[in-house]
Amino acid sequence: MSTKENFIDFTFSDILSFILRWKKHLIIIGFVAAVASAAGSYLIKPRYEAEVVFYPTTVNSIGNAMFTDLNKRENDVLAFGEEEEAENALQILKSDKLSSRITQNFDLMKHYDIDPNGKYPLTKLQEKMKKNISYNRTRYLSVSIKVLDEDPEMAAKLANGIATAYDSVKTAIQKEVAREAFAIVDEEFRNKEQEVWKLKVGLMELGEKGILDIEKQAQSISESLYAAQSRGGNAAVISQLRAEKDTLAKYGSEYTNLYETLILELEELSLLRKRHKKAKVDVEKTIPHKFIVSNASVPEKKALPNRKLIVLLGTASTLALACIYLLFVEQRKKIQAA
Repeated sequence: MSTKENFIDFTFSDILSFILRWKKHLIIIGFVAAVASAAGSYLIKPRYEAEVVFYPTTVNSIGNAMFTDLNKRENDVLAFGEEEEAENALQILKSDKLSSRITQNFDLMKHYDIDPNGKYPLTKLQEKMKKNISYNRTRYLSVSIKVLDEDPEMAAKLANGIATAYDSVKTAIQKEVAREAFAIVDEEFRNKEQEVWKLKVGLMELGEKGILDIEKQAQSISESLYAAQSRGGNAAVISQLRAEKDTLAKYGSEYTNLYETLILELEELSLLRKRHKKAKVDVEKTIPHKFIVSNASVPEKKALPNRKLIVLLGTASTLALACIYLLFVEQRKKIQAA
């Protein structure tokens, strides 16, 4: 049998025989490793976990949600968000804007003992936050915010604070866009009002010239003129009626054009007024962007470290290394003896 075969080819009985030969050593090593792992676990500062769970809403535009006909409304302000909304919420939670907000609100530089004037303070802060704060989508499409901290009260405050900051950050992002959209709609609405007013002024000027309703006036004057002429009426009356008819003929096309244009412009103004109202609501009003399922409460039990797991892994890894070393010692003796 070759040296390689002696080193590799083991049966269960060989392994059992190996353990029995070195059982005293392995027991001592295992005991020492367990004691050392247990002692080491007490050197790790305990950390507590607080969690907030919420469902994001489906509404982005309050104006569309509140001032749209029910049969045309796409979003319900009371509807829970689904996968897309949950993913959007995670993006906001992981954004620099939210990180900056909670860093400032909770003075995380000081809380994590990071010197702002030291080397790479922002990098250290980001590493701390990634280690202690996690955002995940649950199997039920809600969003979970988990915070680990050595102070249980701080863990709960920070988790609830992040949930609150999510609302304010999303509102700020939407308001920024809503203000720009409102400025565009407002300008168009004001311009359309001026156009409508100019058309009304034009009709009022024609009214001062006696042009009020071209169709009714034309019919009335024609009937009156025909009756006066057929009866051989007063020449002055006939002359006046002819003058009114000439005036209608002179300004009739202008009146018709102004009137029909005014009707069309009033329809557009009505649509713009609705858009203006919705855009104004989006700028001035706010609603919550989440439905809280569970707020974070002050945890009573530590989440980390798991001392049992530390002892188990520490002892197992130490025994495995010890077995490898002892096996190497035995094989070396065999090789030397051969």
